[in-house]
Amino acid sequence: MAWNTLKVFRDRNAGLYLGGVVVSGFGSSAMSLAAGIWVKTLTGSSSLAALVSFCVWAPTFAGPVIGTLADRVRRRPLLVATNLVLAAVMTAPVFVRSEGHVWLLFAALTLVGVGMVLTDAAETALVAAAVPDELRGDFNGLVLTAIESMKLLAPLAGASLFTAYGGPTVALLDAVTFVLAAAAFRLIKVREAAPAPAGAGRAWTAESAEGARYVRRHPVLRPLVVTSGTAMMLAAVSSTATYAMLDAGLHRSPAFAGVLTSVQGLGSVVGGLTAGALMRRMSARTFATAGLALFALGALARATPWTPVVVVGSLMIGLGLPCPLIAALTAVQKHTPSELLGRVAATANTLMYAPTGLALLLGTGMVALLDYRVQLLAAGLCGLAAAATLALTGRTSNKAAPIDVRPAPETQKG
Repeated sequence: MAWNTLKVFRDRNAGLYLGGVVVSGFGSSAMSLAAGIWVKTLTGSSSLAALVSFCVWAPTFAGPVIGTLADRVRRRPLLVATNLVLAAVMTAPVFVRSEGHVWLLFAALTLVGVGMVLTDAAETALVAAAVPDELRGDFNGLVLTAIESMKLLAPLAGASLFTAYGGPTVALLDAVTFVLAAAAFRLIKVREAAPAPAGAGRAWTAESAEGARYVRRHPVLRPLVVTSGTAMMLAAVSSTATYAMLDAGLHRSPAFAGVLTSVQGLGSVVGGLTAGALMRRMSARTFATAGLALFALGALARATPWTPVVVVGSLMIGLGLPCPLIAALTAVQKHTPSELLGRVAATANTLMYAPTGLALLLGTGMVALLDYRVQLLAAGLCGLAAAATLALTGRTSNKAAPIDVRPAPETQKG
């Protein structure tokens, strides 16, 4: 395999982008856990503490509408400005001192959720202009690896900081990371094409719908995005069975979930690092199919009563789950015209990530009513069926494109 990981780190734009993602991801992940602890401490309510995650997640449903802004302006200035605004927003929770001030924390986190949707769309579009095409598979794998690594490390840091210094300190840390991310994006050198003018008299929603229409009609993007969304939903359903599996299946303490999470995280890191090399040897569809099948086999392995098999299954889930996501993201960057890239990226992110919360609710209901093995078997078998469907319907040429979309204007690195 040809490994381009070092080339990614040597590329100035790619390195700066990764730095921005790492620091902002660290701050946001630390804050996400600390905010829940903060609300629970102030109110004593578990339901209000759970609402913290919903505030950040809910704006994902408005992705196609929010992402339209990323096609109206140049993406690098938008990323710089948005991160600076989010830094200012995260200074507001410093004034949260009592139960009566909790609404301020919810409002700030909701605005952060909106900002994350917007920056995800703008970042995807900026990468298409700033990172060479031959490095994008490796680059997207590294980005996912960085994000997953932060999810493992940052919550512990956030909980520790909250315990030692309180919630305002964690909020200020998050604000500082947004400033550092803005600085990293500001240093990226790229000459972006002027954004396409907005259609005269056209409603914002009409323009937003173009992203969804493009994904729906595109023979390459549609199956990859749907497959990624399916994988994330199945992962959410299977993850809710973890504690029942530990109790009734393996007869282990809940703390053993930390071991399984670490093993899965290790798999995600390895999967992200090898993604680019694998995608140079196979099509995006094949890569996504293989990853989904590996995830499905891992879910089935976790339905067994043997600890070593369950541990291996967790590793397989970590290795396989990133594959359809990386394949879909890389395909969006490759097959989407620049003037639509913000809307298409936001639409793809909505389809891939928004249903996860609903799947978590479904999984929670299943584990309360059924044997945990039912949902693990269901997740595994549905995953295999989806992988088989993707493989058997893979006759469409990867070069096909919708007929009513203009070609992308040229963009150059500066």
